[in-house]
Amino acid sequence: MKPSDVAAQASQHEQDERWMRHAMALAARAEGIGEIPVGAVLVQGDEIVAEGWNRSISEHDACAHAEVMALRAAGERLQNYRLLDTTLYVTLEPCCMCAGALIHSRVKRVVYGARDLKTGAAGSVFEILQDPRHNHRVELTSGVLAEACSAQLSDFFRRRRAEKKAARLALQQTPAADD
Repeated sequence: MKPSDVAAQASQHEQDERWMRHAMALAARAEGIGEIPVGAVLVQGDEIVAEGWNRSISEHDACAHAEVMALRAAGERLQNYRLLDTTLYVTLEPCCMCAGALIHSRVKRVVYGARDLKTGAAGSVFEILQDPRHNHRVELTSGVLAEACSAQLSDFFRRRRAEKKAARLALQQTPAADD
């Protein structure tokens, strides 16, 4: 590998980590409103086109995943559903729904942090983004800040389980009202 190639790879890695940190901040916004902490930022060149974070619970919309929210915002901003030459950074591997939306949007590249071993559609469970049967295949980079992204999700679910357990215990300890 030529020194210029090594330098370009290092620069790309630094850029990927920078934008993934931004996506993690968006995931924290989701958590702040009681959502599963997943964040996504769509970038073109070195400019943010749109951002998204999970809002399925707050918006009562099963499709309001971070990726879809970012794609919707980008389409509005650019007045086009085709998001050519863009990169989506997302903290969790996209699901089948989001992978399909990314293909239809013609996003050039997806970079994700944590793998989703239950519903991941970028190689963990399904391989939708690069399936040769599609007329558009998305470039893929996985595992960027994977440990930090995974910890953000794990910590959220750990806290949520503890809160539910505490609520159950509180209910059990509440004396029954006499009628």
